[in-house]
Amino acid sequence: MHIHGVAATCREVLKGNRIVTTPLEVDCQTVKQKLDAGESFLFLDCREASEYATARIAGTTLIPMGEITGRVAELESYRDSEIIVHCHHGGRSLRVTNWLRQQGFAKAINMAGGIDQWSQVIDPAVPRY
Repeated sequence: MHIHGVAATCREVLKGNRIVTTPLEVDCQTVKQKLDAGESFLFLDCREASEYATARIAGTTLIPMGEITGRVAELESYRDSEIIVHCHHGGRSLRVTNWLRQQGFAKAINMAGGIDQWSQVIDPAVPRY
């Protein structure tokens, strides 16, 4: 399905007279480029605390998927900012990303492949599990 010629996996936001699309997903290379460029965004880890203790990406904020509904107020200051969400392989974080978008966080984006892909492509020092 396409909306105005753009895949439905994007969120369209009208800014002035132009439409700005926010992709539903980005790859880990794109996230690394954003970090290296010093771009401002919240890097949200939605895995469990035990997973976070095993392996983590520096600079992430942990809010497990099972706690997100009760802790959404902690994200309020990021409502108009980009929020990149990751988990182990990308499934849970996609669910969290979709839920955040339903709550009005239009710039929530899933990191496809999760921390497992990050470990393989970006930083092999991050343990795989």
